[in-house]
Amino acid sequence: MPNTILTILGVALSLSTAAYPAFAQDAIKCTSCADWNKPTAPFNIHGNTYYVGTAGLSAILVTGPQGHVLLDGALPQSAPLIQKNIEALGFKMRDVKLILNSHAHFDHAGGIAALQKASGAVVAHSPHGAQVLRDGTPGKDDPQYDPNELFYVPKVAQVKEVADGETLSVGPLRVTVHYTPGHTPGGTTWTWQSCEQGKCLDMVYADSLTSISTDGFYYTGGANYPDRSASFRNTIAKVANLKCDIVIAAHPSATDAFAKAAAKTAQANPFIDPDGCRKLAAAAGKTLDARLQREREEKAKAAGG
Repeated sequence: MPNTILTILGVALSLSTAAYPAFAQDAIKCTSCADWNKPTAPFNIHGNTYYVGTAGLSAILVTGPQGHVLLDGALPQSAPLIQKNIEALGFKMRDVKLILNSHAHFDHAGGIAALQKASGAVVAHSPHGAQVLRDGTPGKDDPQYDPNELFYVPKVAQVKEVADGETLSVGPLRVTVHYTPGHTPGGTTWTWQSCEQGKCLDMVYADSLTSISTDGFYYTGGANYPDRSASFRNTIAKVANLKCDIVIAAHPSATDAFAKAAAKTAQANPFIDPDGCRKLAAAAGKTLDARLQREREEKAKAAGG
């Protein structure tokens, strides 16, 4: 259903709007989790787009007169921090009508269930990403799947599946879906416009483009799964070619979000960079090239070549 519009208002889930802090038993422990989850003050990116995430994990709020859109939920233990940041900006959690996800790993989707319960929002994702949110953990087709170290997050029972190219609507807000598989099979990039003093810019929330995996997984294909290298290259090219005045990544460090926020003034906004998506994609392409070369060498060595 490319270029269609799904009106979120009127189909919001009938869930409690009470505050919903993450339960202690839901917290994820990982090597980087404590650093990722350090609280940070929210800040404006451009117009009606704000950063409301943590020190190491992005969450983006796009505000509108008939409700707001939240992109990503970070870790399960990040949910209270994200809600606090939203409220610190003067917005109400119950006015979040739509929650979107870049990819369904524990560090970007872990807080979504709690944030949905706190807001009553509709959650939307690609079909593959939606299933992972319902399951609470990635399947064997995920490059980072490790049966010896599975991470579980609170399940999201109701998730709206959206098509590539579909446009979601909350009042006048329009957010478009772009499938970007690679880092995960269900990876999704989201685009919209934000306006400020009559200046409307194309905003991109780019899914992770990093080609990382557990040991033994090959993007060039394995015994029980196909070669994914061409698909990943297509994703990188897709992001490079998006209309893109401002790009924000699922990890703020990938696009220097905090350095840009510190340098932002009323006269100059360093977030504005029409080459931002191309730069992000170019760096990802180089990393993928190196990764694929290493895979070919490993396979040749294993084959005695």
